[in-house]
Amino acid sequence: MDRDHENDTLDFLIAQVCHTHYSRMIQLLEGLGLYRGQPIVIDILWEKEGITQVELARKMKNSSATVTKMLQRMEKAGFVQRKLDPKDQRISRVYLTDAGRDIKKEIELIHARMENEAFQNFTEEERQIFRSYLIRLLVNMQNALDHHDHDCRN
Repeated sequence: MDRDHENDTLDFLIAQVCHTHYSRMIQLLEGLGLYRGQPIVIDILWEKEGITQVELARKMKNSSATVTKMLQRMEKAGFVQRKLDPKDQRISRVYLTDAGRDIKKEIELIHARMENEAFQNFTEEERQIFRSYLIRLLVNMQNALDHHDHDCRN
């Protein structure tokens, strides 16, 4: 990117960083046969296997239909399996396969690679300062979002 960013707004730069980070992450994950949103499924199941699709959708803050489609794709790729609950055949529970467990390590390596690529010219002190700024930005944005939700209810 040969563009001069001196006159870009902070908001624009944040959006560009987020977009570029997302694009790079998708590029690396597709090399593993994973697609958008799927690493989150693996992370959630890594913590607690056998949860229902409804619980998974709630944790992901997605619709049940979206999660069902995602699970179908992940099942076809061999990362997860769904089993009917033995006590209630209407409930489907989700489990990682061996391939799903193994890919967790690869996802962690991709996250480490992304961080190294993004911060290759930063000192440790700059990384820590930047981290504190990001946390403050996140808190500010969460507060604004929460405040907006409160305003809309009144």
